[in-house]
Amino acid sequence: MPPVQKPSAQPESEAASTSISRRIEDLGDWRGETLARVRQLIHDACPDIHEEWKWAKATSPGVPVWSYEGGVCTGEVYRGAVKLTFFRGAAVPDPAKLFNSSLEGNTRRAIDIHEKDELDEGAFRQLIQDAAAANAAAQAAKKKK
Repeated sequence: MPPVQKPSAQPESEAASTSISRRIEDLGDWRGETLARVRQLIHDACPDIHEEWKWAKATSPGVPVWSYEGGVCTGEVYRGAVKLTFFRGAAVPDPAKLFNSSLEGNTRRAIDIHEKDELDEGAFRQLIQDAAAANAAAQAAKKKK
């Protein structure tokens, strides 16, 4: 499994970072490797992004969330796929056609990565950067009002 980069951005994400690392280790299969790889790509694309751990409850351990001026994407793990759901996916250009799930919604879009799938890492990094920029633009517009 590739080494997992620990984010240095914000102290409050330390517990979340630990939870995400634990989740990756607990999976111990291709899904953990995939989640670790996309995590690294997310941090490479947007070094100021921070990690959160949300929606933990009795029936679910919780979900990793990467945020920059708002939620960028989640990293859910299922039996057959690692699903990266982008909060503003419908507003983000996707020339490489990475979005392959949740295409019917008006806001969110997702990428399902299956065991043998090859992810276009350059296009994925660009998608992360564009999603972070969309969040920053939305925050700036709110401040103008």
